[in-house]
Amino acid sequence: MNRIEAILTITLVVTLPAFCQAATSKLKVKAVNNLEIVRPSRTIELSAEQLAPLGEKDLRKIHVKDAAGKELLCQAVDTDGDYHPDEVIFQADFAAGETNSFTVTVGKKWDYTKDQFKAYGRFVRERFDDFAWENDRIAHRTYGKALETWKEEPLTSSAIDVWVKRVPYLVINGWYMLENYHLDHGEGADFYSAGTTRGNGGDGLWAADKLWVSKNFVNSRVLACGPIRVLFELTYEPFEANGTKVSEVRRIALDAGQNLDHYLVAYKPERSTALTVGLGIKKKDVTQTDAKFSRCSLTTWEQLRDDKLGESHLGQVIVLDPKLLVKTAEDKLNYFLIARASKDNSISYWAGFGWDKSGQFADYDSWKAYTDEFAQGVLSPIEVSVSAD
Repeated sequence: MNRIEAILTITLVVTLPAFCQAATSKLKVKAVNNLEIVRPSRTIELSAEQLAPLGEKDLRKIHVKDAAGKELLCQAVDTDGDYHPDEVIFQADFAAGETNSFTVTVGKKWDYTKDQFKAYGRFVRERFDDFAWENDRIAHRTYGKALETWKEEPLTSSAIDVWVKRVPYLVINGWYMLENYHLDHGEGADFYSAGTTRGNGGDGLWAADKLWVSKNFVNSRVLACGPIRVLFELTYEPFEANGTKVSEVRRIALDAGQNLDHYLVAYKPERSTALTVGLGIKKKDVTQTDAKFSRCSLTTWEQLRDDKLGESHLGQVIVLDPKLLVKTAEDKLNYFLIARASKDNSISYWAGFGWDKSGQFADYDSWKAYTDEFAQGVLSPIEVSVSAD
């Protein structure tokens, strides 16, 4: 053995015990609800950095148990589209002011069953390039490029459409297969007409006291597709905003057990400029809509009508960080929260809906209570810390 080989051998022998000591067989997670409200189905996110002490690079092998030893469903999520997960998520319920603890270990790679999926989304080429997504409480779709030139009923719109559900299981594929989703056969239906409005929380740019919007999306990319979270991006061609061309990418996430989606919208103007954003909800006749602005959220309650179902009601909401709010506004089609984009020309917000026939919300008061508590939760997320056992 020459001198260099001897040095390498000694180095490996010295450092190997240190490496072994650095890895741990399990981690402890402490999660604190700092609000005096009940918070069911909260999603806990653990980053690759937090999980590094386990020494496992494949995050699809991460397992979590609660304090009682019950294994919880986990999902490894690729947030940057490089095909390698960089965080693990799971869900838990929290009582008012409750602290929960969990144990994280490495096991075999997760192999899900269909029944475990509570969130899902996909590109729907067979229906003029829709993108549709859902969880166990709500469903949406938005419109692709092919719909702009459909001969029978063309539509140019970047609105967010609403599909109401009365069942917890996933319905998108079945509804598209039957092509009969405007009638309620016991699961819910498409009673909502988004059209050229903003629909349920669609965005645009606010300039010269009006809204400027993109056309239909031209590309989609799915980053995560359940069982807990569906996460995807929609790309829009540049559109004019008061004389400036701006392109747009919407990143949308929907978690199981929630009535609101999280939107992270990134704009790219052709020249450097400060951007103001309009976040909208479709406007109904004022006798049918109750629009209220509070806690930096916009809530509405409107009538839906179906010949067989009769009258039902839909609650909608947009929730925004109070620091971003500029003002409220409206036009002929929409109510708006007007907000400042960040320095990198992006904006983060939440939007969603609830249907009284789903059994989740009996009336406007119960819908408003839900949205108020959600807005509180945005300002006070579950506090998570990770430590070696």
